[in-house]
Amino acid sequence: MADPLDQPKEIRRSFIPRPRMEKDAAGKVAEGIARFLGTPRFLVYLTVFCAVWLAWNTVGPEALRFDSAANGFTALTLMLSLQASYAAPLILLAQNRQDDRDRVMAEHDRHRSERNLADTEYLAREMAALRIALGEVATRDFVRSEIRNLLEEIAERDAAPDRPDAADRSR
Repeated sequence: MADPLDQPKEIRRSFIPRPRMEKDAAGKVAEGIARFLGTPRFLVYLTVFCAVWLAWNTVGPEALRFDSAANGFTALTLMLSLQASYAAPLILLAQNRQDDRDRVMAEHDRHRSERNLADTEYLAREMAALRIALGEVATRDFVRSEIRNLLEEIAERDAAPDRPDAADRSR
């Protein structure tokens, strides 16, 4: 009988307990190491380590030397190769994590840009509507000129003697 795919799989018990850790713990550790590998402090430490190694195996006590200069410091070469073989994948892992973060940030920036564009378009439409509305609003100078025209028309009407309503008003 096939396992139902809509049910979670049961956790199998094993004789050796597995350590439980955060899903991304290895990535965080790799990133921390990769960041350290890219610092001047690491270069200074590595330089001092190599200088001490070479000095100890060159001028140190003969009985305590562990890497022969005659063999071209083979152990030192192996140590540096081992360090490089671990550093390269750690750096790539950290770079992949950074690419993922950059992708997420680019997506957020794109959404933010879309919102800003929508807000800007909305504000532009509102400004255009206000300009249209202001074009229809009577300004102070327009109202004053209309009042002056009306006063002049009233004064002319009152001054005209041949009008019948002017005679009625004088009685």
